[in-house]
Amino acid sequence: MEILLVLTYAALCYAIFKIFRIPVNQWTLVTAVLGGAVGLALLFITMAYNHPFSTNARIYFAVTPVLPAVKGRVIEVPVEDRTNQHLEAGEVLFKIDPKPYEYVVAQKRAGLADAEANVAQLRASVDQASAATGKAKAQLQLAQENYDSQLTLFQKNVVAKATLDTATRNFDAAKQTVAEAAAAEDRARQAFGALVDGEHTAVVRLRNELADAQYDLDQTVVRAPTGGFVTELALRPGVYVVPAPFRPAMVFVNDSQRDRALVAAFQQNTLQRVRPGNEGEVLFKGIPGRVFKAKVRLVIDAIASGQLQTTGTLVNVEGPPTGDRALVWLDLVDDVSGYQVPLGSEGEAAIYTEHFHELSLLRKILLRMRSWQNYVFLEGHGGGGGGSGGHH
Repeated sequence: MEILLVLTYAALCYAIFKIFRIPVNQWTLVTAVLGGAVGLALLFITMAYNHPFSTNARIYFAVTPVLPAVKGRVIEVPVEDRTNQHLEAGEVLFKIDPKPYEYVVAQKRAGLADAEANVAQLRASVDQASAATGKAKAQLQLAQENYDSQLTLFQKNVVAKATLDTATRNFDAAKQTVAEAAAAEDRARQAFGALVDGEHTAVVRLRNELADAQYDLDQTVVRAPTGGFVTELALRPGVYVVPAPFRPAMVFVNDSQRDRALVAAFQQNTLQRVRPGNEGEVLFKGIPGRVFKAKVRLVIDAIASGQLQTTGTLVNVEGPPTGDRALVWLDLVDDVSGYQVPLGSEGEAAIYTEHFHELSLLRKILLRMRSWQNYVFLEGHGGGGGGSGGHH
C-alpha cells in the first residue's frame, strides 16, 4: 500500500514538472523528495493510527473431530457419496460392526433376568420366614395366656400341679419356636441382601451394566454432532477404528454462522482508537475487484504470545516474543452468498474510526486498488516448459 502511494506521488511530481515546466536540478529534486518523504510519512502515520489496515484477515471456522466412542471395524459409511454436502444433526456418518456389542447386551440381559428370578426367590423366602415368625409369635401369645390362666387356677387350688407343668412346657416351647423362627427370618434377610431405593443391589448393578452395554451398542452408529458437512473423507468400510483422541475417523465442519468468524490481525499500536461498531471493509483474494462492508464486533483482549499454561518449568524468555498482533472480530454487512467464499478464505481488512474521517477516503481507494491487484496471479504460468509439454 505504501508503494502505491509512493508511485502515485512520483507520478504526480512528474506531471507537475512537465505541466509547469519546472527545471529539474538538485534543488527542485531535493525539495520534491524531502517534501514527499515528510508528507507521505505524516500521511502514513495518521492514516495507520486512525484507519488501520491489515493484510492478514481470514474466515476461521470450527471443526469437530469425529472420534468413535467404541472400537470396531467399519461396515458402512453412508456419507461416502455426500462429502461437502450439508448434513443435519443426527444423520448417520458411519457404522461399526455391532455384533460384539450385541453379544454383550444379550449376556447382560440374561444375567439381569437370572438376578431378578433369584431376587424373587429370596424375597419369597423372606416373606415365608417372616410369616413363620408371625405364626410363632401368635402361638407364643396363646401359650402365654394359657400359662397365666393355669397359674391363677393353680394358686386357687382349682387345677393340679401337673396341669401347670404342661402349660409351662408349652410356653417354653413356644418361646423356643419364636427364637428359631426369628433366626431363620434373619438368615433369609441376610441372604436376600441390601436394597438401593427399594431395589435389590444385584438387580441395580446388572441393570446398570446392561444400560452401559446398550450405550456401547448404540455408539456403533456414529452420527453428525450438529449441522455441517464432512470433507476430505478417507474412511471406508473395513477400516478398524478406535476411540483414540489423536486418531479421529473424520473431520466434521460446522457450517452454522455462529461457528465461523472473520478475524483480522492488526499491529497493536494501530488499534488504540478502534471500538466495537466501527465501520470497516474487507476484500477477499478469491474475489478480485470487490470490497465488502463490515463492522467491528469485538477487539479481542488477548494476544497469543502472552498466554501461560500450567507446567513444571518456569517461563524462559529468549528474545522478543512472537505472534504480537492483536485480533479484531469483524461482521460482514454485505451479502457474499453470491460468491464462492470457502471457509478459511484469506483477505485484507481496513477499519474506519471517527477520527480524521477525511483520510478514510484515501484508505478506501487504496483498499480497492489492492483488490484490483488480485486479478493478476501467475500460478500455472511459471515453469511453463514442463506444463506446456504435457499438451503437445
